[in-house]
Amino acid sequence: MDFFLYSKFGQMILAVIVFAAVVALLLGLAQLADRYSGRSRTFWMVLLFGGPAAFLLGLGLIYPAIRTTVMSFMDRNSQEWIGWANYEWVFTNPDSLQSFINTFWWVVLVPTVSTTVGLLYAILVDKSRFEKVAKSLLFVPMAISFVGAGIIWKFVYEYRGAAQEQIGLLNAIITGIGLEPVRFLQDAPWNTFFLIVVMIWIQAGFAMVLLSAAIKAIPDDIVEAARLDGVNAWQMFRNITVPSIRPTLVVVVTTITIATLKIFDIPRAMTGARFDTQVLANMMYDQSFTFGNNGTGSALAVMIFLLVIPIVVFNVRQMIKNREVRGA
Repeated sequence: MDFFLYSKFGQMILAVIVFAAVVALLLGLAQLADRYSGRSRTFWMVLLFGGPAAFLLGLGLIYPAIRTTVMSFMDRNSQEWIGWANYEWVFTNPDSLQSFINTFWWVVLVPTVSTTVGLLYAILVDKSRFEKVAKSLLFVPMAISFVGAGIIWKFVYEYRGAAQEQIGLLNAIITGIGLEPVRFLQDAPWNTFFLIVVMIWIQAGFAMVLLSAAIKAIPDDIVEAARLDGVNAWQMFRNITVPSIRPTLVVVVTTITIATLKIFDIPRAMTGARFDTQVLANMMYDQSFTFGNNGTGSALAVMIFLLVIPIVVFNVRQMIKNREVRGA
């Protein structure tokens, strides 16, 4: 019996049985709720289908957020209350301040450049002969994990001394034309921008797919009317295309911004967050798990959470505004 419970096969069978039992229970409760009518039926339906989701949301998100906030006011072992000391460290430590500066550049450049590249690419290849192939080429990096992309680009940026053979693509080209090899990942502050290129390479395909779909959803009668009025390409882009796809633009920018605020994999895989390439998420990881300081790690987690909130609020407000416009 113990072997059955602890074996992989036994755990799989147990999981299937539990899943089937939960589904059977929900179906039974749903049939029970159907016996009611009016507000009673609505109440039981909401409780039945919304209750488990609310419970899991509280267990997996709300409780950890509250606990992390409490831990940010405690010492490294989460045993004694030390007030704002961890936040003072966050805003005074040179390494922490450097992570804020680097994260700022990530958040400014990645959403802006990725969205711009994706939008221009979507417009240029729209209704062209090789549209599908062209879109596939830009979308391929989206299928690669951040760690995988970091390893690929680490070989692209690889540096060796001037007397050695260069195995990095860029330095092989640079030395091939008679110039000295460049320390792409070692020399600050430019190494941060070379890391940012990797994120842009990944996210541009995401932006292109969503914006291309939005462009194709623009009604043909609006486009034809604008052409009959004699608008040029720039006027079409500024007065027709951008206003029509504005809701999608907001979603793309906010989604990429939130993903960028949480960036961890690329700096970790390419530089180990050394050479002044530290970012907030990686600093949080180092403090919590490498140095065992739960207090400062939690404080950094709270800071990331606070930075995400305005972006989410802005996105929600834009969604509400778009619904009001459509309803009108």
